Formats: sequence, structure tokens, C-alpha cells
Amino acid sequence: MPRYNGGFIGTDGLDAPDAPTDVTPTAGISEISVAFTAPTDTGTSAITGFVAQVSTDGTDYSGGSNTGTSSPIVVSSLTNGTAYTAKVWAINAYGTSAPSEASSSATPSTNNIGLFMGGAAPAGDEISLLNISTLGNSIDYGDIANAKEQCSTTGSSTHGFRLGGDGPSTDIYRVAYSSGGNATDYANLATATRLHGGFGNSTRSFILGGYTTSAGVNTIQTFLYSSTGDATDFGNMQSSTYYVTGCSNSTRGVYSRPTSNSRSNVIEYITLGSSGNGSSFGNLSSSRFRLLCTASATRALLAGGDESSGDVNTIDYVTIASTGNASDFGDLTVARNRGPAAATATRGVFCGGYNTSGTARETIDYVTFASTGNATDFGDMSENHYEMTGGASSSSAAVS
Repeated sequence: MPRYNGGFIGTDGLDAPDAPTDVTPTAGISEISVAFTAPTDTGTSAITGFVAQVSTDGTDYSGGSNTGTSSPIVVSSLTNGTAYTAKVWAINAYGTSAPSEASSSATPSTNNIGLFMGGAAPAGDEISLLNISTLGNSIDYGDIANAKEQCSTTGSSTHGFRLGGDGPSTDIYRVAYSSGGNATDYANLATATRLHGGFGNSTRSFILGGYTTSAGVNTIQTFLYSSTGDATDFGNMQSSTYYVTGCSNSTRGVYSRPTSNSRSNVIEYITLGSSGNGSSFGNLSSSRFRLLCTASATRALLAGGDESSGDVNTIDYVTIASTGNASDFGDLTVARNRGPAAATATRGVFCGGYNTSGTARETIDYVTFASTGNATDFGDMSENHYEMTGGASSSSAAVS
């Protein structure tokens, strides 16, 4: 098979490698990971590297490039929402191969990511980002001006929000999914709280209960993403408490409500579209608190937590649209509590956490909402965000 030197003057094109094959792109956030199979015929000398280039029109492959010594090669600084195809070239001492066949297209996107803000030290002023659609570790994304634990994270389809925290605090900080950076001050809670629950849909966030300077409260606060106005009163839970955890779809939020800050099996819900108080939903499979919670459009998962005998790995689930007691979904890979969680429309991830023996957990595990079963290892947290609840999901509108 003839080989080419790709325009390298003074080299013998017949000594260059064959082209790579099986080029397959996988989209990430502002990047594409380009996998390929190296040629078996390397030419006169060993292959020294590869070049991956991408195109938005299938003809001009100058939309972005990177080099590497093996598959895959990540091409970064791409435009989210734009489709790219890729080609790969092999290089040896004598020249450059012909280009590979063009790949299928892939579109970088800020969809399907989770974002976690704050928690116990050393993660208190850190922001971590996770691509939920592919397995792997979270990455450092930015910082928050003031470190807070005992806070919660929620998210719209474009931004993540950190709410309240130790102090207690009224702070609401915000950061965009579209580019890494530091969080900025956004608004304030109506009541300063810590150890509260938080969740949201595509239009607003909700803050459930918490501890003020001296006692637990039953207040439910809310704020809209469409304006920078402060949080307002939404209604009340059925009793005052803290260590509340929950999750939501577009119409209903479901939460585990401890009783006077003691372990409980109580589940309540609120209807998100109109102000109102919490109503009885059903019961967990056991009395516990400090759960990790996430949801799809149809199912809420209430996982882990602290029972009187210690941490558990239980995952309970309920059907959000109908009240009733929780059913067994499966088990976490590691028993733990006080960790964040996030979701895409099809997959839920449980990230980090803590256990009663005093060990922080960097574990990320995941489940598929549509079928029950045990969680599977996903990766590890770059910073273990624990002593917090919630998690911002950029796909919240889709999940809803």
C-alpha cells in the first residue's frame, strides 16, 4: 500500500506509516476524545506519535487538534453544541501517513454533567465537575470565595448554586457549567440555615428545613433562576428538623425528613409549581438520616445513610408521581452518608460521602434508573465533598 509523507519536504513518502483506522469520537465538555486503532504497518521505522484533527464541515480539518503517542487523543477548547468529525494521522521518522477515514460526528456539550460545591474541609471552597455520561473521576472546576460545609448544591440547566452553610449562612453562590471558573455571589436565603436539604427543577431551587443559630426549622424556601432576587417562603415541612435530604423531577420534590433531628423513616413531598406545605408520602425501608438522594423523571432514589447501628449501603426507591412506601432498589458499593448525588435522564451517581467510623469516601458509584440493581463503580472524587447534600445536574431540564 502506498504511503505518504503529508507534505514533509525531503522525505521518502514510501517510508511513512499506514493510516490509523476505526476512528471513534466521544464527546465531553468542550472537548472530544478521539479513539483509534494504530496501523499494523508502521513503515520503515516505529511510529513516534499521532495527530488528531477535527472538522465542523467534513472538509476543513482545522477546527482543533492535538497530538499523542497512543489512543485516545483529547481535542480540547471546542464549542459546545457544535458537531465535529475527526481524522487521525500516524507519524514516524520518515513522514506522516495519509489521513484516516473521517469518523462519525460527536457534539461537545454541557449536558449530562454534575457539579458539586463546598462541604467539609478541604473541599469547602472547591468546585468539582463530573461528566456523568462517561465513567471516570471528577475534576477540579474552580473555587468559591468563602468555604462552607453543611450546605447544599442545586442546579438549573446552565448554572450550579451553593446554598447556605455553616455559620449559619444566607449565601447563595453561582457558577456556570459552560466554562471553568470561580463561583460568584448571586443572592441570599430568606433565613440563614445549615444542615438543610436542597433540590430544584428547571426553573427554581428549594431549601428544606435546616438549623439556625439555636434550633431546627420547618421552613421551605425557594428562589427563581430567572432573576437574582433573594429566596422567599414556599411553605413548611410537617415538623422542624435538620439533616433533610431529597430530590425532585419537574413537578414534585420528595425528601427524607428526620424527626427532631433523630433517625426517621418518614418521606414527605411538595408540589413544586405552587406554594404549599409538605405532605406525607410514605416510609423508607428503615429509620435513618443523612442520605444521598437523586432522581429521574419517574423515580427518586434515597441511598445510604446513618442508622443507629452505623452506615448502610441500602438504596431505596419510590415512584415520584404516586405516594407509597419505598421499595428495595439495590446497594451502594460503599456504605456511607452525608454525600452529594446527581443525575442525567437515565443514570444516577452517588459521589463521595462519609461514614460513622470517621472515614471520608472518595467513591463515585452509579445506577441506571430504569432497572433495579446494585450500584457500579464509576470513579473517584478529585475532592471529597461531604457534610453537604444535593448536587447540580446540567441535565435537570431533561431529568425533569
